Amino acid sequence: MASANPLKQILDIRRAEWPQALLMFSYFFLVITTFWILKPLKKGLFIGFYQQPGFDLGSWHMSAPQAELLAKVLNMVVAMAAVAVFSLLSRTLQRQRLTVAFCAFFLITFAGYALTIDGSGSLTVWSFYLFGDLYSTLMVATFFAFLNDSVQPDEAKRLYGLIGLGGVSGGWFGTEVLRAYISELSSAEWMWICLGVTLAIAGIALLAGRLFDRKSVAPVAATKAPPPAVAAAVGNPAMEGARLVFRSPYLLSVVAIVGLYEMVSTIMDFQFSSTVAHYTSGAELKQQFANVFAFTNRFAFFVQLLLTSFVMSRWGLGVALLFLPVAALLGSAAFLVAPVLLVGSALNTADGGFSYSINQSAKEALYVPTTREEKYNAKAFIDMFVQRFAKAVAVGLSLLITTWFTGFDSLRWLSLLTMGILVLWIIAARYAGRVFAQKEAAASS
Repeated sequence: MASANPLKQILDIRRAEWPQALLMFSYFFLVITTFWILKPLKKGLFIGFYQQPGFDLGSWHMSAPQAELLAKVLNMVVAMAAVAVFSLLSRTLQRQRLTVAFCAFFLITFAGYALTIDGSGSLTVWSFYLFGDLYSTLMVATFFAFLNDSVQPDEAKRLYGLIGLGGVSGGWFGTEVLRAYISELSSAEWMWICLGVTLAIAGIALLAGRLFDRKSVAPVAATKAPPPAVAAAVGNPAMEGARLVFRSPYLLSVVAIVGLYEMVSTIMDFQFSSTVAHYTSGAELKQQFANVFAFTNRFAFFVQLLLTSFVMSRWGLGVALLFLPVAALLGSAAFLVAPVLLVGSALNTADGGFSYSINQSAKEALYVPTTREEKYNAKAFIDMFVQRFAKAVAVGLSLLITTWFTGFDSLRWLSLLTMGILVLWIIAARYAGRVFAQKEAAASS
């Protein structure tokens, strides 16, 4: 018999789970809110600084957007250092303690930028751009390491819909707040705001950690594997995650999902931007971008609210992981047939609408049945290095694309490339979903 409560069908959360779920919702909400405040600020500061003079790399004179591509490549170097630090600290710090350690670092850096950013020179511009990416890299990875280390597979399918909704809501809220007040507050004032939010994140993490610690004090806790501090306290911390990943076909399927997404997303974003630029100009162009981004954020919110928990609980992660690649496949096929403004704009919604909602929740839940070392070290390697490496490859791919495809009429044929990549992605997603179901069944037996 179907439940009489429609909310129960959307958010199947038990009464005892609500406190932890709401705390983690708030934690993720504040992390993503801060990220969406930092992202436009760092991009605007960087592009604005080099907009008129450009940037000289030896004899190569680069425009501001080209210089930003270089900064994105440098993010990969920063990500590798972040992997080493994260893996090293996770040997002795888990859950809320790791969160508090990184919050302390970001509190110091936010205070430093608050005192220097308004009179920024080239060093501040470059470091702040890299810092903004470092924030999302470390804080999102730390959040999901905390979460994945605190729940069981059956809980993940129920809780990740609501918790992921916190991230989607934070993105919507952060962009709206910044848009409303960006002309009224200085960059330094935004840094103080981010500092205050980071303090709140640390407090919420401590509260959530206490609740999860109480839950783990049970007879089953004695059967758990020892924490990473006991199991693996030697070796190069930067390579620990890589070794774990390359020994596991399951984790390699997650690598494929992450890497192939970055490639597809880059190509689709190029098609989207080129379509808007082809059909609109001036104020109409800016308005079209704003309208599409706003619609995508709202669409992602309702997908997360109405579909994620329902699909993950009813049909499992294997089905949830297919929403994004199937939507991208349909969008790419439509653009191949009809490269018009509406279809080109829909590519952004097919990407962002499912990527930030159901796909992220399902992808993160894949780590729940893994070992603690895999939750911390392997996940850090995938989220920090593999994702940034794939993004660097995608940047190179985008530069080649702009060289080969100079006319708008030829852009439709890029969809053939994305469709081929998407087939590989769907294969990897099906494999990951099948193995997760096997691990879940083994854990419950």
